This record gives sequence, C-alpha cells and structure tokens, in this order.
Amino acid sequence: MFTGIIQEVGQVRSFHPIHGDAQLIFSVSESFLKGTKLGDSIAVNGCCLTVMQLWPDAFAADVSRETLQVTTLQNWQVGQYLNLEKALCVGDALGGHYVSGHVDGMGEVLDRHEDARSVRMRFSASRKLARYIAKKGSIAVDGVSLTVNQVGDEPALSWFEVNLVPHTLSMTILNSYVVGTIVNLEIDIVARYFERMQQVEIIK
Repeated sequence: MFTGIIQEVGQVRSFHPIHGDAQLIFSVSESFLKGTKLGDSIAVNGCCLTVMQLWPDAFAADVSRETLQVTTLQNWQVGQYLNLEKALCVGDALGGHYVSGHVDGMGEVLDRHEDARSVRMRFSASRKLARYIAKKGSIAVDGVSLTVNQVGDEPALSWFEVNLVPHTLSMTILNSYVVGTIVNLEIDIVARYFERMQQVEIIK
C-alpha cells in the first residue's frame, strides 16, 4: 500500500527483456534505499514492483508480461526519470490517499496550461475508468496522488482535470509532461469497493 506522495525521482539504468517479460534496474539515491530489503515493494510511476536485487544506489525488479501490456512500462527507456515511493509502513503519515500500486489503465495528456503558479492538466480516461473518477475525488497519475478538479464526458472520450501545485511540480516528473504524454492511472480504491458493495446489495 502507498500514499501517492512521491519520495524520490529515480532513473532507468537498464532494461533487460527476458523470455517475454523483463528485468529493470533503477538508479536512486542511497538515502532513498536506506532500510530497504529484498522483497520490499516500491511503486515506480504507480506500478508496484518487488525489489529482487539491491545495491547501495540501485535496485532491480522483475516485471511480468501482464504489467508490460497494461502499463506505460512497455515504453520506458534507459535514462528515463520516474516517480518512486516506498511502501507505507505502520505508523507512517498518510498525506495523499490509499494507493495500491495496481494500475487500472492508461491515459493521455490532452491539454496543459499555466494557472497562476500552478499548472492545470487535462487527461483522457477510458469509459471503463471514467465512472470511478469524480470531481473533488482522488486519483493517482503515475503514482502521484492528485485531486480531480473537473470531469467531462464527450462523445469521443472522457477526461478529467487536475491542478499541479509548485511543490508537486518540483518533487515529481509531472512538470515534464506535454500534450501526448501517456500516463498510468489508478482510481480511488474506495470507489472500487463502493461499487462492489452495491453489486452485492443488488444480488441480495
């Protein structure tokens, strides 16, 4: 479990395809890996990955074919910068919202413009995911916990908008996004369970 509060911006050191899936090595600071052990979970651009090898300034993770197919990971390149967050520990402060690290789908940056000292971005979302995205609700974009400002459903697509405050722009890679950038999306876990509860009530 994660919070969507990014702790580090890391970098892809290597990408090794292995029999249909892959192993990646990520470069990070030594301070970020302090206390990390083999088998720990780290969210990388919102994808929960397991630490399989560990060095003072890097870690390796195996990635399944499923993850490659349903996330932006399939397009990651050596040298690319990524948002990182270690798994939540008991007693840690929850500054964002509960994020599982299980990506629900991908979206695309549709628009970006300055909004005072912030940046407002509009992202596309599939119809399947749009039903869970609500104004003033939470969503994780490439692992970053964000508040939804506006939502819209047009004949061709559904979309949502967020405001990126200066702190978010400086602490994550979101400031580098331009129109056309593809991102990982994870809907609010509360919305997912709420729908399931409704389904069970209907069956009863």
